Amino acid sequence: MPYLYYFDSTTILVLIGLAITLLASGQVRSAYRKYSRIRSTSPMTGAMAAQKILLDAGITDVKVQQVAGELTDHYNPRTKTVGLSAANYQTNSIAAISVAAHECGHAIQHAKAYAPISFRSTLAPVAQIGSTIAGPLVLMGLFFNNQSSVLFLNLGIIAFSFAVLFQIVTLPVEFDASKRALHILSDSHILPLEEMSGARKMLTAAALTYVAAVASSLLQLLRIILLSRKRR
Repeated sequence: MPYLYYFDSTTILVLIGLAITLLASGQVRSAYRKYSRIRSTSPMTGAMAAQKILLDAGITDVKVQQVAGELTDHYNPRTKTVGLSAANYQTNSIAAISVAAHECGHAIQHAKAYAPISFRSTLAPVAQIGSTIAGPLVLMGLFFNNQSSVLFLNLGIIAFSFAVLFQIVTLPVEFDASKRALHILSDSHILPLEEMSGARKMLTAAALTYVAAVASSLLQLLRIILLSRKRR
């Protein structure tokens, strides 16, 4: 957001949010590197594990495919595809199988019409627009020095609030997907008991990145509110 380049006493909130985000990102990358080097005793690759989980859940219309990049794994409800990065698609590391199970957890949520994921899908277009226009609105509010500045800042607050709400709704979606993944990996014996602790640490570290994103966005929203009050 361009207004981040505006410096005043509230800039400390942005710096705190940045530190939280970098810390969480570092933890998940560290956990991923560690458990991507540890091969599971299970012969299943991430792709094979994903296909088994989907079939066991009675889901036959979701495809598992390889995507480019690292940590680009995702579930796309529009195309009904589970996308796994090359390392997670092709190998049988604890990280690969854990990530694959997590993304399948989203597919299961979608198939069962899990309320938070449905609400998130509905909110997504509004949140995207809000995230896009919030920055310019706040920047205009800081540029002008009259009553219009407060109006632009307030509109920026409203717009950015939708983006923050989307991130908050994402939290239960991600935590539930990880919870489902751990239960499936354990109950179906895809991972043996002694490897489950690694899967749990891996998915917990990944979930913390979403918590960090919410914290960072809330701090940014607080900053905009404080800037608006200063303008008044």
